[in-house]
Amino acid sequence: MPMIQIKYATAAAAAGLDAALAARASHLAQQRLGKDPALTAVLVERADPAHWFCAGRSLAEAGLSGFWLDIRVTEGTNTKDEKAAFIAETFAAFGDILGPLHAESYVHVVEARGDAYGYAGLTQERRYIAARP
Repeated sequence: MPMIQIKYATAAAAAGLDAALAARASHLAQQRLGKDPALTAVLVERADPAHWFCAGRSLAEAGLSGFWLDIRVTEGTNTKDEKAAFIAETFAAFGDILGPLHAESYVHVVEARGDAYGYAGLTQERRYIAARP
């Protein structure tokens, strides 16, 4: 199921920020992409806003926050509309959590082929086949 990686930079350091981002991403993956939160893994990493540059200027200089979120899903399991809703709602939700965002903040839905993506030692294609009578 999904693997979500979040890299973010903000001057607003608050306790529980990593957990809040992970929870919101997992919730939106469930709500908009139909992904089971019990099978969703999330990795959150903070970056120094002085080391994150957009258009040649650091986020620290701009007084803004930024993020990059990758979510890996099995190819063909979501529609264009579902992915668009996930991207829009993630951007808005992360703005609520991190504060004003630089427009150069990204959400990337990576669609991996079922025979090249899996967990617990099995590909998603094998799981699909095993679930069919």
